[in-house]
Amino acid sequence: MAESAEFLDETFQALADPTRRAILSRLAEGPASVGELAAPFAMALPSFMKHLRVLERSGWIVTAKSGRVRTCTIVTDRFADVGAWVYGYRGLLQR
Repeated sequence: MAESAEFLDETFQALADPTRRAILSRLAEGPASVGELAAPFAMALPSFMKHLRVLERSGWIVTAKSGRVRTCTIVTDRFADVGAWVYGYRGLLQR
């Protein structure tokens, strides 16, 4: 699965945006609410939510709703999948 074109497209599309990388960096510290994640960014909430949807659709985060609060959590398996794909090209590094 990790080497399918669709996986790679979604993975690198999600990581291509600096806002989404910043969100993942913050979530590496632990789960956070949407409000906490959005606070550092100068953008409207609907625009920020698009970033979260990209990350969720591509499998980088999961969200859970408790009452009125939606909490996001990073999916660490995605890093292992990407690492495995990159590691597959380790022979190029030895040239």
